[in-house]
Amino acid sequence: MKISETWLREWVNPSLDRAALCSALTMAGLEVEDASPVAAPFSGVVVGAVLRAYQHPSAERLNVCKVSVGNSALLNIVCGADNVKEGMKVAVAVDGAELPGGLIVKPTKIRGMDSEGMLCSGRELGMSDDASGILALPIDAPVGKDLRQYLLLDDCVIDVSITPNRGDCLSVRGLAREVGAITNIPMAPVKIIEAMKKNRDAIPVNIINTSACPHYVGRIIRNVKVDAETPVWMRERLCRAGIRSIHPVVDVTNYVMLELGQPMHAFDLSKIQDGIDVRLSKKGERISLLDGTAQELDDNTLVIADKKHPLAIAGVMGGIDSGVTLLTQDVFLESAYFTPEVIARQRQHYNLNSDSAYRYERGVDPLIQRQAVERATALILEIAGGEAGLVVEASSHEAIQKKRDIRLQDSKITQLLGVAISSVDVKRILTALGFVCRRESDKWIVNPPSWRFDMTLPEDVIEEVARLYGYDKIPMQPMTGVLGYMRDAEECDPNLQLRSTLCALGFHEIISYSFIDKKLQALLDPNEPSRELMNPITAEMNVMRTNLWGGLLNTLGYNKSHQQHRLKLFEIGACFLSRNGELQQVPRLSGLISGPMFPEQWGMPDRQADFYDLKGLVDTFLGGIYHGKPIQYRPESHPA
Repeated sequence: MKISETWLREWVNPSLDRAALCSALTMAGLEVEDASPVAAPFSGVVVGAVLRAYQHPSAERLNVCKVSVGNSALLNIVCGADNVKEGMKVAVAVDGAELPGGLIVKPTKIRGMDSEGMLCSGRELGMSDDASGILALPIDAPVGKDLRQYLLLDDCVIDVSITPNRGDCLSVRGLAREVGAITNIPMAPVKIIEAMKKNRDAIPVNIINTSACPHYVGRIIRNVKVDAETPVWMRERLCRAGIRSIHPVVDVTNYVMLELGQPMHAFDLSKIQDGIDVRLSKKGERISLLDGTAQELDDNTLVIADKKHPLAIAGVMGGIDSGVTLLTQDVFLESAYFTPEVIARQRQHYNLNSDSAYRYERGVDPLIQRQAVERATALILEIAGGEAGLVVEASSHEAIQKKRDIRLQDSKITQLLGVAISSVDVKRILTALGFVCRRESDKWIVNPPSWRFDMTLPEDVIEEVARLYGYDKIPMQPMTGVLGYMRDAEECDPNLQLRSTLCALGFHEIISYSFIDKKLQALLDPNEPSRELMNPITAEMNVMRTNLWGGLLNTLGYNKSHQQHRLKLFEIGACFLSRNGELQQVPRLSGLISGPMFPEQWGMPDRQADFYDLKGLVDTFLGGIYHGKPIQYRPESHPA
């Protein structure tokens, strides 16, 4: 989120320079990605008024302008911008002005005409990339005033990366709360005064879907001046937050959103028929939105509607037909709480993006809707006049999030952070963040404020304590653990002797997949008990028959260009046998040998392993296990 440093310091102003302030925010978990000046350094630029403009007698694309900069003499300035016209207010670099890049403005002649200054574009002043024309200032800009002072250009835009769980920080007030808690400086919030009601006008509001919209507040403001202009201070603050100025009423709603964190919307009252319904859409309803798109709604979209048709997709975007225009005189202000899940669903479903949806998805304080309406009303009356009506409020107290207590053990804080934090520090940190906390024996009973909807577990509160205490203050400690040993290794692995003996005979243990291809399964006759579903011996032999050994060889690190010809493998695992209609799990040992019997050498001829080599290995293996007990062999048929 981008915000003006000057605006932030109006709420809380610690004795930290810009770099230290940004560092403090970053260390508290609100990473500052960038802090850039609003404009490049320049001097000698003032507000001027173009009193006359005519074509240069010797150049078609140049104009000669008579410009007033607040003294008796008019400046003669030659300008090549297409948008220059009589009566406009402009940025004038006078004699001696120093512009970004080191350019010094001096009187000169251009195509034979004296030019005693320079009319500047936003790009020439380092304020924007726009070089299409000279910078046009508001018509009420005071002639002769230093441009840096008039546009408050000695400011910085701080770009803070807000994580999805910290929707409470998507406002000046939210960031100011954090800065105040970090620096132990009290916050000085703007005073919100209830507007004097000039009439009792109101329209009925009916919340039909209370689970999606537990709280809705609205107000009528009549007789707004159609020729009002947004003041430059508000336009600049909106611009620095990445929002363009549109209309005084719309600008106020955006300003309150940035200031308090509550998204708002303004309707043209004349376009609303018979009240407001907050309801789900009807399948097939259509709405044309402010971004120029037309949407056909499904039957699961929360909309703001009058008695005839939808006026807005709730929390995401308003309709163009009911929006405020330059002809609007009567306004209906909306300030509501919509649940994050609902807004996230419809924003994604219709592929829409807006600053309102961005905030609603991350969570909005459910208790500030009326406060936002009062603040917006005061600003509109100040900028555009008008007469305020009654505040209409509809709520479902059951659906609004209730206060919740979180029990936090002292020992839990020490266990998770690895450092003991005193009760004094814990209380100071939580109180500064707006938490209400009390002691109860060896634990804290913590009640988060309404704007901290991300607080649900003790671990959440401990994280708050850690980041405000300071991650850099938590000492590094080496990890410790108790090492032990098994008195009897066979207690851990009952097949250890089997594995050790086979490894001594040169076998490698494998762990193969317990799934078998359907074609392979068809080779096994389920009517014969000896032909078992997926036992190690049967599986491995049939895997060879269906060329699945290539996968095993790849697993072992071999490919066709480099085959491993001598294989001695074994596997110990469970087999699933069907006996008398029941599935039994039986442990099995399987093995195989393949390829040359001995490594390639000059003293012994090459010979492929055969049945008797395998029988000899089995003899040796069983002899080592059963210590000389008699072993009998009998012939058996096998599907492989």
